[in-house]
Amino acid sequence: MDITWISTVLLALIISSILYSSWNAMYRRRNLPPGPTPLPIVGNALQMRRGKLVKSLMEFAEKYGSVYTVYFGHSPIVVLTGYDTVKEALLDRAEEFGGRGRVPAFDDFFRGKGIVFSNGELWKDLRRFSLTMLRNFGMGKKSIEERIQEEAEFLVAEIKSQKEKIIDPTNLLVQAVSNVICSIVFGNRFEYEDKNFQQLLNLFASTFKDMSGSWGQLQEMLPEIMYYIPGPHQRINSHLDKLRNFILERVKINQETLDPNFPRDYIDCFLIKQQQENGNTHFDTRNMILTILNLFFAGTETVSSTLRHGFLILMRYPEIQDKVLEEIDRVIGQNRIPNIEDRSKMPYTDAVIYEIQRFCDILPVNVAHLVTRDTNFKGYNIPKGTDVYPLLCSVHQDPKKFATPNKFNPQHFLDSNGCFKKNEGFMPFSAGKRICVGEALARMELFLFLTTTLQNFKLTSKTKFTDEDIEPRMTGFANVPRFYEMSFIPRVL
Repeated sequence: MDITWISTVLLALIISSILYSSWNAMYRRRNLPPGPTPLPIVGNALQMRRGKLVKSLMEFAEKYGSVYTVYFGHSPIVVLTGYDTVKEALLDRAEEFGGRGRVPAFDDFFRGKGIVFSNGELWKDLRRFSLTMLRNFGMGKKSIEERIQEEAEFLVAEIKSQKEKIIDPTNLLVQAVSNVICSIVFGNRFEYEDKNFQQLLNLFASTFKDMSGSWGQLQEMLPEIMYYIPGPHQRINSHLDKLRNFILERVKINQETLDPNFPRDYIDCFLIKQQQENGNTHFDTRNMILTILNLFFAGTETVSSTLRHGFLILMRYPEIQDKVLEEIDRVIGQNRIPNIEDRSKMPYTDAVIYEIQRFCDILPVNVAHLVTRDTNFKGYNIPKGTDVYPLLCSVHQDPKKFATPNKFNPQHFLDSNGCFKKNEGFMPFSAGKRICVGEALARMELFLFLTTTLQNFKLTSKTKFTDEDIEPRMTGFANVPRFYEMSFIPRVL
């Protein structure tokens, strides 16, 4: 045997052992929360199950507790689990945990711009402006509720045109929900077969797919390495460039026809704000375009996937669907379209919608947070700038807040008298300073789309769905329902 070869191997083992010992000692001295011991360069990536990042993080919590540390490459991530821990961070200590952390799939493109990925005064200005716009101030003659009602009627008409055929409802729901955002941002909706609309939706779907797949998860865990490795994740910036160009063309059209006295949509309002701010870079065109992209990503996939989950669950539990139908018939009837004021008179339907959101857990990890200053949390030191993952799925599955956390159960949001009751463990829109800016819009969409659909149709399928069928399927940082087909049967009363 070649002695030189043996010497080389032994030397490599000794060097590796020294490096690992030094890394481990340095890692332990930082007084971060405990967690699995990371390896140099790759951190804890090899200890994560491929394509099952969220499940891996939940499993670590069983061993290391409600607050622990994992390493993505050389970067520490503090993970928070359970209602008490997440509440303490996001609500009780909202200022310290209110920064926006890294999202490697998007960071190179957004670079700290736009409402979702910005921090500091830029984020505050964009958030304040967008909240005002989404509360119906200054956007044409139609209220946001009227825009949703209009789209819900278009959705019903499109379903009727299918003539009870067995279909996958995904595209219909994505088109309807996206059209609400289009109406707010661009001032008009698109016909479902419109080629530009289809191109827009395909780009969003492709971006979401590439980000949520196994390659996208590796990019999240090992961004410095994956930057140089070819794969589907490398297409994300190309998709985003095309989306940016699509929005930029719409901005140019608005600029040419702008009347400051009669704003038609979100773009007009942003352009007017630009003029008023007179050079404030927080309201430049780049921030406008990236904030619009944020609104589309946050408002389309989440709401449409929640509705898809909801349809599937109501077919699994026809007795629950029947109770919702009875409440719709009693409160709304068949002679008018549902409105948002109906919700307060429909506690069972409201509880079902809340439970759909809790159960399907669209964003189980939330978007990464960041601590804004050196923080002592539960006896551990978290340095300023450290990324934090509040696992919303762990809150929604906390037995302290939900009697049957792994079962679909509308009683989680009903009291003994059948009246709706709030539950502090309900956090699908996150909590604290970074709570979703579109929460009110999303809640309105879920109620109006669901009740308008069920006012007109009974949901059926030839498939006999099981509890396993309705369980959320985790793909990266989002949950999506399993593929299914169904029929919409017109209701004759």
